[in-house]
Amino acid sequence: MRLSGIVEESIVDGPGLRYVLFTQGCPHHCKGCHNPQTHDFKGGFPFTAEAALAQIGENPLLSGVTLSGGEPFEQAQALCAVAEGVQAMRKNVMTYTGYTFEALLARNDYWTNRLLELTDVLVDGPYVESLRDLELQFRGSSNQRLLDRASRERIAAALCSR
Repeated sequence: MRLSGIVEESIVDGPGLRYVLFTQGCPHHCKGCHNPQTHDFKGGFPFTAEAALAQIGENPLLSGVTLSGGEPFEQAQALCAVAEGVQAMRKNVMTYTGYTFEALLARNDYWTNRLLELTDVLVDGPYVESLRDLELQFRGSSNQRLLDRASRERIAAALCSR
């Protein structure tokens, strides 16, 4: 996988103490993005799931791992290995995406679906500068949703019933 950066201990990128992987490469280019250095798909540095899991395993205080960006779903296959290892450690996975949950489902892609399955909490939707809201927990703009597994199952069921 290609990363822009790693934060080994964060309290702002999800609930509890978190290990954060900032992926490199993003097709969204949201106006006002706070990580514009992550947009270039050729930037950043290579990193392995094994190296990430080794670092995560060294810190027993971590609640979980946050996959941020860039756009994590552009590297879904590589991130599945991380998420599977995190789940095996009995920690949770939070994933940020500029795609909506519905758009990710519409991809009908194995690795996208697998990463969704491994994600405990999904923050979806592009950052919209005109909808910026500093009062929102773990989100930057009011169009973004904080979706737990149950919320995603309800949305998926509603889409299937159409």
